[in-house]
Formats: sequence, structure tokens, C-alpha cells
Amino acid sequence: MKISAVILAAGYGTRMKSDLPKVMHPLLGRPLVDWALRAVESLAAVPPVVVVGHGQEMVRASLGGRADFAEQQELLGTGHAVLQALPQIDSAVDTVLVTYADMPLLTCATLNKLVDLYHTQQADPTLAIAMLTITRDNPQGFGRIARGADGNVAAIVEESDCTPEQLLIRELNPGIYCFNAAWLRQHLPAVSKSAKGEYYLTDLVAMAVTQGRRVVTASAPIDDVYGINNRIHLAEAEAILRRRVAERHMLAGVTIVDPQTSYIEDTVEIGADTTIWPGCVLRGATVIGQHCTIGPYSQLIDAVLADRCRAVYSVLEQARMDADAEIGPFGRLRKGAHLGEGVHMGNFGEVKDSFLGPGAKMGHFSYIGNAQVGANVNIGAGTITCNYDGVHKSKTVIGDNAFIGSDTMLVAPVAIGEGAHTGAGAVVTHDVPDNATAYGVPARIRSGSPSDPASVGESRGI
Repeated sequence: MKISAVILAAGYGTRMKSDLPKVMHPLLGRPLVDWALRAVESLAAVPPVVVVGHGQEMVRASLGGRADFAEQQELLGTGHAVLQALPQIDSAVDTVLVTYADMPLLTCATLNKLVDLYHTQQADPTLAIAMLTITRDNPQGFGRIARGADGNVAAIVEESDCTPEQLLIRELNPGIYCFNAAWLRQHLPAVSKSAKGEYYLTDLVAMAVTQGRRVVTASAPIDDVYGINNRIHLAEAEAILRRRVAERHMLAGVTIVDPQTSYIEDTVEIGADTTIWPGCVLRGATVIGQHCTIGPYSQLIDAVLADRCRAVYSVLEQARMDADAEIGPFGRLRKGAHLGEGVHMGNFGEVKDSFLGPGAKMGHFSYIGNAQVGANVNIGAGTITCNYDGVHKSKTVIGDNAFIGSDTMLVAPVAIGEGAHTGAGAVVTHDVPDNATAYGVPARIRSGSPSDPASVGESRGI
């Protein structure tokens, strides 16, 4: 069986009240159409055909080479949309799966169920269509599945055309189909225009039944076929997806203290025995190791944390923490920040485009930017690397075991030697040699160990 999927994504989405095409609205970090694409990608050996219309430039750019595209210039119904896709489907394809870009909750597992049903029945030459159905107590807004005395599908009756008896039917049509490709190519062009001037896929069901062809059904969970028409639906769908993602992590050994207040995109990886406290936002390509503590109210975007890290009330973006490092509360790691193994970063600190070596300690209210910090360095509270002169950014280098006193200003480019010290409040504008002490404004050098009485009073300006 060779399958091709068709995803309908041409609608305006006027009820979204947005300049953005409906299918491009984000849901847990991905556009709606991306969720639909992901659900079908593993089912077919060929890229799906996405039928585009309004805002097609954005849709095409978003999906790139993952899909082929067909344009529906006039929005004349679902049947007309699939008709535009048929020329893009290889003649060797024998099965056409039709889904919708505004059903982001539809899972690969549910679609597999439909495809498997079609495959098991495919030997029957009368088989024309396999379709999903749902059952719900409130059927409002759905077409009803009408069955004959033999239990087979007889028709799909639109709600506006239902008799009082048919309105009581609880088996409903969400519009997901698996078609015999040859039969579809032959009969879809023959679908008649409706009173509204549109062509509907549902008419194919009645056509198949009239011809004595079989229509078989598979039941789907209600959540899977949740369609997005407005921002209320979008929020409701996101809640369902967030629950699914949280459950997946919890079943894998992650503790999420309050799943309802934690926002975790499905691209995020979290190791076992890690605890996510309430209010956390975990986005993008974030990877968190085992036995970590995240939160409360931390935000991680494209961040990578090794095992046993701790981030509390902090923001990390395109940053890295090695094993046993910790930050916060109220710390920030900006793009390019890298905390080495066992680094402690205090509250209200900020690091950008810098590496802090293993065992380094950074006091609160400090800023380290464009710097290379050695192992076991102590950075006192209020220390600032003055890395920007208004035109260029320059680098600060701090050697192993150095001690940077509180409120030190390191005016880059500048290098602090191994084992060197700076006094509290020093403004360092020139390099400091190994094991030397710099103090004052501007800083001067005192040779020898700061604890050596013989060095007291021996100083030179720098």
C-alpha cells in the first residue's frame, strides 16, 4: 500500500480575528499546520500535499521541503480543495489520506488506526472509503453518521438537513478519510455543487453507497479531532497538549509538581528524577539532565543543563550549565553563557557570552559579559565586566583561583592573572599579573600575596 496524505490548509480563519492565517497560529511552540504535518509524516513514504490559499507564503516558508503544495484559489469546499491536490499525487499512490491543518490534536496513533483498518479491508474490491467517527453526547455542529439496517454506513447527513430522529444520532463525522485513490480520482470531479456553491467530500460517501461500494469506519477519541476556529479553541487545545506532554514526562520519571501551571513544549527533553516546580516555562530545544531542580517560575529557552543542576526563579536562553551548577534566585543566563561544573551563581546575577570555569562562584548583583573565567574563581557581589565602549565589545580573561573583590569594575579588554586579587571597589583598566593584587581607582598593583604583611605599601600604578 502506497499512501499520500492531503492536508487542507487554505481557509481564511476569519473567526480568529487576526492578520495571521489560522493555520499559522502557534500551539505549544508550533504552528497548527506543523502539528498536522507531523501526524502524517510517518504514515507515508512521500511528502504530504498541503492545500494552501490565504497566507500561503507563510505556510510554504514554515514547512519548506517537508511538503508539496497545491493552491486553492477559490474556497469552494473540501471536495474542491482535495481536487486541487490530486495532480500532485503520484499515479502509483493507491491510498489517499485526507486531514485538516486546524486539527492539531490528531495523533499519528489514531491515523494509524484508520490506515490499518483500510489496509485490512483493502482486498475487498468494493472498498471505497475508510473514515473516522466520534461519539459525543452533544453532537451540535457535526454531520451525523446514518447507518442502514445492516449496520453499514448509509450516508452522512449534515446537521441542517437532519430529521428530528437523525438529530438524536450521536455518531458523528469529523471529516477524516482514507480513500481508494483510483476511485477518488474517478469520482471526485463528479461531485455536484451544493446549494451554498461548494463541493463537499461528504457527498462521496453517499456516492459510494449508491454504487454498492463499502464505507468502513474507525472510532477516534474526541480530543483528537478537536477543530480550531477561534482563540478560545486554541487555548483549549493547548491545555490538552500541555497535559499530554506533562503526562509523557511524568510517566518517564519526571516530577511536575503542578502540571497546570507548567508550560513545557513537546520539543523539550527532561531526565528522570528531575523536579519541575510550578510556573516554569520550558521552550524550544531545551535539554535538562537527571536529578535537576527547575523553578519555581524559571524560564528556559533552548537551554542545556547537565545532571544535578539547579535553576530557581531564573531565565536561561541559549545557555548551558554543566553538572552540579546552580543559579538563582533571579539570575539570568543570556545567549552564549556557559556555567562549568559546580559553578554557583548568586541571585540577581547575569552572564552573557561567557564561560565560568569549574567551581567558580559569582556573587549577587554581578554582570559577566564576553569573558573567560577560570576554575575556582571567586567573583564578589556587584562585580561588572565593562565589555562595551559604545562601539566595540571586548573580552575579559580571569585566571584560575583569582579573587575578584566586591564592586570591582573590569574595564575590557583586560586580563586578571592566576591567583590574582582585586580590592573592593577597584576599577581595573590594565592587566593584573599572576598572584598580584589590584586596588583603588584607577587600580594600582601591590605585589605579593594580599595576606603577606611584607607586601603592604609596595605598590605601583597601572
